[in-house]
Amino acid sequence: MYLKKIELHGFKSFADKVNIEFQPGITGIVGPNGCGKSNISDAVRWVLGEQSVKSLRGSNMADVIFAGSQDRRAQNLAEVTLIFDNSDRMLNYDYNEVEITRRLYRQGNEAEYLLNRQQCRLKDITDLLLDTGLGRDSLSIISQGNISNFADSRPEERRVIFEEAAGVSKYKKRKIEAIRKLERTTDNLNRIKDIVYELEKQIAPLKKQKEKAEVFLTLKEKLTSIEVNVLVHEVSELKHQLDTLSLQLKDLNERHSSLDAEILLKEKVLMMR
Repeated sequence: MYLKKIELHGFKSFADKVNIEFQPGITGIVGPNGCGKSNISDAVRWVLGEQSVKSLRGSNMADVIFAGSQDRRAQNLAEVTLIFDNSDRMLNYDYNEVEITRRLYRQGNEAEYLLNRQQCRLKDITDLLLDTGLGRDSLSIISQGNISNFADSRPEERRVIFEEAAGVSKYKKRKIEAIRKLERTTDNLNRIKDIVYELEKQIAPLKKQKEKAEVFLTLKEKLTSIEVNVLVHEVSELKHQLDTLSLQLKDLNERHSSLDAEILLKEKVLMMR
């Protein structure tokens, strides 16, 4: 894997689109002071995810966008693309060329990251470059003052540099992520314990309510059974009374009929006399 090409547009002093191609055998870029050599290294670090404005020699992130000159107007967008040859698959990405792009818009300081022209997260780019020697803080990028800073740095700071060079930063990052996940899991477990504790305090009152509800349902069932039996008894009594009255009515009707017959007979006898 090697860096094939850098495309810059609107980044710092590169107002026009500039393509810098690196053929095998190129070991460095030389030039007089002020020609933009440091801007190239800043652009590489910026694409790889540098978030420190101070490291980019500015006061705010919008300073990386071309600010204009006497005969050139300011740009509204800064864009830098790094194109890597990945034919040896050193990068865990199934393409022969890998393009990493970062854009920054002046309006709102909105930023975009792209991987082979597809939008992605900074984390995706960082994970892709882990254990490759690349990165915004890796020894692959040494700018002005790095050597003196390394010589003057504390042992703890030098250890970070050695770990980056040895390729163990990948595992340290995974360890940090695992610790964070464990902390989040611990927080969730503590929250669950608090919820369980609160629910356990409600068990005793709910148990009493349950017992009262069971007693109520039992008594209600008994009451319903009693009411049904009472209604059945009342219906039976009323039916018996109805049958009795029906028989009495039948007797009365028969007597009435016989009396009518006697009356008719007597009337006939009287008429015959």
